[in-house]
Parts: sequence; structure tokens; C-alpha cells
Amino acid sequence: MSTTLNLLELAKQRAAEKGLSYLGALSPNEAWALLNSDENAVLVDVRTDAELDWVGQVSFSEDRSFHVEWNNYPDGIRNSDFIAQIAARVETHQPVLFICRSGARSHHAATLAAKHGFESAINVLEGFEGDKNDNHQRSSVNGWRFHGLPWEQH
Repeated sequence: MSTTLNLLELAKQRAAEKGLSYLGALSPNEAWALLNSDENAVLVDVRTDAELDWVGQVSFSEDRSFHVEWNNYPDGIRNSDFIAQIAARVETHQPVLFICRSGARSHHAATLAAKHGFESAINVLEGFEGDKNDNHQRSSVNGWRFHGLPWEQH
């Protein structure tokens, strides 16, 4: 079985275990492996523009990794064009991985995408910065950056 199929099966297994309404969930390392093994997979960062500026973003192919705010900054209003912005760049059959700061907004994004026909919506667990440590700081427990995966800051 190919790496892509193995990762999609793992994502589905997690969905069944957690009762998710979308295809599934992958760790940052698994998400990175899927992006590298499936040329149709795309990554959508749902954090705010400010978060990308202040904290950084995933460094990956511009045509396969892009940003669509889930909530606008600074008012926090939900992006009413979210699905339209995703649909403009992603086919409903493509694996689409959603990432945010810690995995919460990306869970909601994957849920909404699945409701709108995206068959392979996947949440990236831990997010870009991961969970807080005992000092209430991120990026030291888990997450994309913690695992040393490619990222950049402009």
C-alpha cells in the first residue's frame, strides 16, 4: 500500500475513534508526509493574517499551500467567504489539510468543508504552534514548528 493510502487510512481511523464528521486527522509529521507523497494534496492555513506575520507560516509550494482566514483580525468575525475561497482553489475530491495555531479552528474548518462536499478534509492535529506548556507558552510541546517542519516568517 502506498504512503498516501496508508496516511489516508490512518486519518480515517482517527476520525472513527474521535467521531469526526470529516475524513480524518493527521499529526504535523504525517501531514507533511502526505503533502510530499500526494501531488493533489493541499494545505490551507486558516489563521489570521496577523498570526502569519507575527508567528510564521508553513513553507511549501505556493500552488499547494495557501492561506484563508477562518476569522478576520482584529474583529474576530467569521469569514463568510471561507468555503468560496477554498472552492476557488481546491477540487472537492482533493485531500485538503487544514492547519491553525493549535488544531481547534482547523477542526471547524474541516467540519465545514466536509459539509460542503470536500470528501477528503483533514485536520492537522497540534496545529502550527501546538499546545501551551506549563508556562502558557506555545511551540515547546508539539506542533508544526516544534517538530522542525519547514516554515518561514516574512
